[in-house]
Amino acid sequence: MAFCPLDYRYGCQDFKQIWSEDGRHERQLEVERALVWAHQQMGRVSAEDYAVIEKIAVPNVVTKQRVSEIEAETRHDIMALTKAMAEAAGDAGWCVHLGATSNDIVDTAVGLQLRDSIVLLRKALCDLIAVCADVAERERDTVMLGRTHGQAAVPITFGLKAAVWLDELRRHLVRLDEASPRIAVGKFLGAVGTGAAQGEGARELQRLILEHLGLGVPLATTQVVGRDRYIEYVHWMGNTATTCQKVLTEVRNLQRSEIAEAGEGFDVKKQVGSSTMAHKKNPITSENASGLARIVRSFIAPSHENAILWHERDLANSSAERFTLSHASALCEDVLAKTAKVLRGMWVDAARCLKNIEDQRGLVMAEKVMIELTAHGIGRDEAHEILRTASFTAVETGEHLMDICMRTPEITAVFSVEDLEAMFNPANHIGVSGELVDEAVALARQAIA
Repeated sequence: MAFCPLDYRYGCQDFKQIWSEDGRHERQLEVERALVWAHQQMGRVSAEDYAVIEKIAVPNVVTKQRVSEIEAETRHDIMALTKAMAEAAGDAGWCVHLGATSNDIVDTAVGLQLRDSIVLLRKALCDLIAVCADVAERERDTVMLGRTHGQAAVPITFGLKAAVWLDELRRHLVRLDEASPRIAVGKFLGAVGTGAAQGEGARELQRLILEHLGLGVPLATTQVVGRDRYIEYVHWMGNTATTCQKVLTEVRNLQRSEIAEAGEGFDVKKQVGSSTMAHKKNPITSENASGLARIVRSFIAPSHENAILWHERDLANSSAERFTLSHASALCEDVLAKTAKVLRGMWVDAARCLKNIEDQRGLVMAEKVMIELTAHGIGRDEAHEILRTASFTAVETGEHLMDICMRTPEITAVFSVEDLEAMFNPANHIGVSGELVDEAVALARQAIA
C-alpha cells in the first residue's frame, strides 16, 4: 500500500531510485568497496583480497534482503552490512570496513546521493532556463501593463518580465555550481574525526577514498560531515523552488479572467477544468507546483536543527534527514520540471495586453508626459502636480488622460497634438527593455551551453 504522495503522485523515478532503500544500500556498498580499494592502494590489502571485495560488494551479491535479516538481530544497519559482506567474502572478509566507523560509510554514501541529486537538479534547472530564454526572446517586444501594488503602473514588455525570471534562474545555476564542491563531500577519519583508527596515512586514505568516489575532501570533521553543507543544499532548493513559485504565481495572476494576458496551456479536447463549471480552464500545474514549493521550503528549519548535535555526534539528525534530503530533492526537481512545462505551453495574448493598457484611458502614460515636461524646462515637482491633477480629473470624469492634457494650458503650451499622440503610445515608454532581454538571454544560454 502506497502511503507517501511521493510514492504515487510526485517526483521522477530517477530521484526516487537515488534516495530509496535500494539506492542507499547500493551506495553504501560502493563506499565500503572504495575503502578496501584505498587500503590496497596503500599496500595494506592484497590485490587478491580486493578483487574478492570488488566482486561481492554489489547489490545482487550482498543483497538488501540479507542485510535486513541481519539488522533485525543486530539492530545496527552498518554492522549488518559489514557482516553480510564478510559472509560473502570468505577469507577476504577480514578487510571489510577496515579502520572505519559506521558514519564514515553513512555520510559518505549520503555524499554520493547528494552528488547524483545535484546532477539531476542541474539538468532540470538548465532545461527550465532554456525554456525561459525562449519565452523572453519570443515576447521581447510584447508591450503590456506593468503593475505595482496590484495597480496599473507604466508599460513593460513581457520579454522583460521573463528576463527577470531568467536571470534569477541563471543565478541559481551559478550558486549550485559554486556550492556543489562544498555539498557533495564524504568523510573517513573515524569515530570522532581524529583518524586514529586509520593509522599512519589516515588523511591520505581519506583522500584516496573520496577522490575515487568523486566527492570532495573535507578538512576537519567530527564523526559526521558538517551539516552546514546540507543546510546550504536545502537552502538552495528552497530558494530555487521559490523562484519557480514566483514565476508560476505571476502566470496564475495573468490568467485571471479580468486580466487574461497570459496563462497555462489547456488541452481543450480532453482536459476538464471543473466538474460543474464547464467553462473553466484552471492553471492546475502552476498551482500544484506552487504548493510543492512550500513543502520544499518547509525542510529548511529541520535542516538547521539537524546541525545541532551533542559533542562529536548523536543520532538526533538521522531520522529527520531521511525526510529532509530525500523529499526536498525529489520535490524540488518536480517543481523545476513543472515550471518548465508551464512556460513551454504558456500562451501570451499580445492584443489583450494592449487592450488592458488602453482600458486605463491613458493614465499609465502620465509619467511619460511628466518627464517630457521636465525636459522642456518645467520643474519636476511642478510637472508632477500638473499630471497628478490631470490624472485625478480623468479618473473622476472617465475621460482619457490625453483629452485632459489637450485642455491643460501648461501642456498645450509646450506640446502639439502629434507630440501628445506619440507620448501616449505605450511602445514609446519601455526604455531599454529590449536591450536587457537580449543580454539576459545571451548570458543564460552561455551559462547552460
